[in-house]
Amino acid sequence: MHMKADEVRSKFLDFFTSKAHKRVPSAPIINRDDPTLLFTNAGMNPFKAYFLGQAKAPYPRLVNTQKCLRVSGKHNDLEAVGGDTYHHTLFEMLGNWSFGDYFKKEAIEWAWEFLTEAVKVNPDSIYATVFSGDQREGLSADEEALSHWRRILPADRILLGGKRDNFWEMGDQGPCGPSSEVHIDIRSPLEKGQVPGSEWINSGHPEVVEIWNLVFVEFNRKANGALEPLSQKYIDTGMGLERLLMVLEGVQSSYDTTLFMPIIREIETLTGLRYKCEEATDKAIRVVADHLRAVSFSIADGQLPARSGAGYVIRRILRRAVRYGFTFLDQKEPFICDLVKVLVREMGEAFPELRAQQALIESIIEEEERAFLRTLEQGLQLLDALVARAKTQTISGRKVFELYDTYGFPKDLTALILGEKGFTLDESGFEEAMKRQRQRSREARTAKASDWIALQPGTPTEFLGYDHLKLKTKITGYRRVETRGTKHYQLVLQQTPFYPEGGGQVGDRGYLKTQSGDLIPVLDTKKEHDLIVHHTEALPSNGGAEVLAAVDEEARGRTAANHSATHLLHQALRVVLGSHVTQKGSWVGPTHLRFDFSHFSKLTQAVIDQLESFVNARIRDDLKCEENRSLPLEEALAQGALALFGEKYGDRVRSIRFGDSIELCGGTHVSRSGQIWRFKIRSESAVASGVRRIEATTGQVAERYFLDLQLQLRSVKDLLKSESDPLKSIENLQRENRALKKRLAIAVTSQVKRLKAALLKDATSVQGTQMVVAHTDLDAAAMKDLAFELRAELPSFCLALGSGSEGKALLAVACSDDWVEKGFHAGHRIGEWAQAIRGSGGGQPFFATAGGKDPKGLGAALEQAKAYFMQLKAD
Repeated sequence: MHMKADEVRSKFLDFFTSKAHKRVPSAPIINRDDPTLLFTNAGMNPFKAYFLGQAKAPYPRLVNTQKCLRVSGKHNDLEAVGGDTYHHTLFEMLGNWSFGDYFKKEAIEWAWEFLTEAVKVNPDSIYATVFSGDQREGLSADEEALSHWRRILPADRILLGGKRDNFWEMGDQGPCGPSSEVHIDIRSPLEKGQVPGSEWINSGHPEVVEIWNLVFVEFNRKANGALEPLSQKYIDTGMGLERLLMVLEGVQSSYDTTLFMPIIREIETLTGLRYKCEEATDKAIRVVADHLRAVSFSIADGQLPARSGAGYVIRRILRRAVRYGFTFLDQKEPFICDLVKVLVREMGEAFPELRAQQALIESIIEEEERAFLRTLEQGLQLLDALVARAKTQTISGRKVFELYDTYGFPKDLTALILGEKGFTLDESGFEEAMKRQRQRSREARTAKASDWIALQPGTPTEFLGYDHLKLKTKITGYRRVETRGTKHYQLVLQQTPFYPEGGGQVGDRGYLKTQSGDLIPVLDTKKEHDLIVHHTEALPSNGGAEVLAAVDEEARGRTAANHSATHLLHQALRVVLGSHVTQKGSWVGPTHLRFDFSHFSKLTQAVIDQLESFVNARIRDDLKCEENRSLPLEEALAQGALALFGEKYGDRVRSIRFGDSIELCGGTHVSRSGQIWRFKIRSESAVASGVRRIEATTGQVAERYFLDLQLQLRSVKDLLKSESDPLKSIENLQRENRALKKRLAIAVTSQVKRLKAALLKDATSVQGTQMVVAHTDLDAAAMKDLAFELRAELPSFCLALGSGSEGKALLAVACSDDWVEKGFHAGHRIGEWAQAIRGSGGGQPFFATAGGKDPKGLGAALEQAKAYFMQLKAD
């Protein structure tokens, strides 16, 4: 049965409306109400509150078609798009919903009825899968769904599937439940006779595809991974319109349907290339057609391309399309923007927001295309040069970083291009270069180290710093290091209280005291392989004798407080923002702490206040630090301990717990949270796309911060001469300032009017053109106002104004349109005249400004302008 998209969409909505479902519109593709999602990636997202029992559904049965975007998080199809003939970033999900009303029986029977009767799908081509259970989760097979399918389908077309295919979860937490997938085999009769469709279910075969997922929502996945039954049972079904249309139109790819072919035909027209002639071209055309839809719908829903968050994802999608067009379709100028009109024509009826926002969509896409094409052309040439010079199949991460840092060429795009050429990117090298960007001068320093001198060979260092800050020990080895003529030493101790830098925590400082009473400062402590290395400026005179090793107790205490505070901050972020927050880096020292974490948007002051309150509440609770120094890794994780991605852990680990906060950690901590005293966030900023940074202080440093605020307040009160209410005094000053500005504006306007009259009176008339050249005391805004007033009043004029005070000079040049038609360009000419005031400038053909450092040169500049005007008019 051949149907177009609009007809199929209407049939689906009408069918379930006849089953007492309330039709509702698609929610926006940008998910602004759920901090765990950037985009609506499933039809159920808008109804999540109903599933959780947080709100009551307005109707027990709903039906809709939902725009979905799967380009981030768990559901991310971006890189698969183009490589096959059925993956998409944006797709339309047809869904019917029950909120505590009907359940599995009706969902299965109505799915069968719609497919076989409403749209006439061949019943013999339909297969169904049913959840087989999961022993680890304590879930049995879905016998209820199985029994309903057995009344419809023969046993050989019902398959059991595990948790991966038949237990639907939106993310790491939230509503979930077993599902039944409906698959359709659209292969030829010959192929069906050779291999049954059951052999190809969930195998990735492009012509044996899942088109409908019937989810029986019964559980809520909690943050700790546990499943809890929901208060009511729900039905959540989703059928991809693109795949259903492929079946109904009798084509082998969703890109061959009437949803995509109009766009593909327009791409052929714009590029002069044909679809289905060459694989690289075909892939590029599919990428462009798909990504056009994703970007256009996102912009229509209010999400513009940006440097971070959801906007960064949209920019990445568009740049991927531009890159494919540039490389494989030979498009060196914007062209994707020209496809928007076709999309609006085909889908604007069903989604009127496309039609309403068409101009905006076209202009934004064109602007983004132009910007990235400039980056691409230069970046691709440099990348080709890197590949040509490569001696291995791995391209230097440092070189790729230079490409990114200097030219803005994205790393992920570089990796994609290298992959297509058979090369790989040295990811670790790239990340290291990123971290060391601001330390290149330091990296350039050369250090010369002597061999290790072993005083007690084979003696390992024992770290005792968790329990002791002072202890007697012996030096077991040392070496001398020279850096730019400066000599220092690196020592290894038999036992040490010094914590070596690691896990984001700085190394301890302190001193070594010899038996003769000499003090040798320990400047830093680091770890080199298995050695704990103590950095000093000198050696004890008797290297093998016993020494007292003492850590700087005050610095260690402040560092420990900051480290414990990072754990509480991490917990606060996950509670306040959501479990998507993960640690991306940290720095902990005696002065402050820095914590980097995954999050997609800037924190509001309200959220920052929440975080501070959360941490300070746990400080006031004076929670005990529960330390387990040797715990099996699996047991620690089972207890809920947070492990950092990328960290290496042994079979046994150390865990630190403060109340509900538990992490795997080797750093030093306070014994009770009350010792932190106070936690204060000093700043919140972006580090990279999707990564935020909080810097904070604790203890005495936080106390100093509050004392400084008090001193500032005292200074403000003194300046305002207001002891009781400085805010009111500031408000009064602001009101007075606004009133003075208003009066000043009126005075300037009056001055401009008087000056205009005087200038016109003194203007030189040359062959019908009024020429005005004058030195004034106007500011830049007033000169511009005067110039535009003259443009409005005089049919032919030329003007040059100068103004200077306090070591600054201003020039303004303007003219009427007849001068522009003769070839005069104010923006070009003013740059030459501005040299007289030791400045520069520019602007439009009819108006330009310049600034300089030498007001004494204004006379010369204005004379040059006058001479030029006279000469040009005479010519």
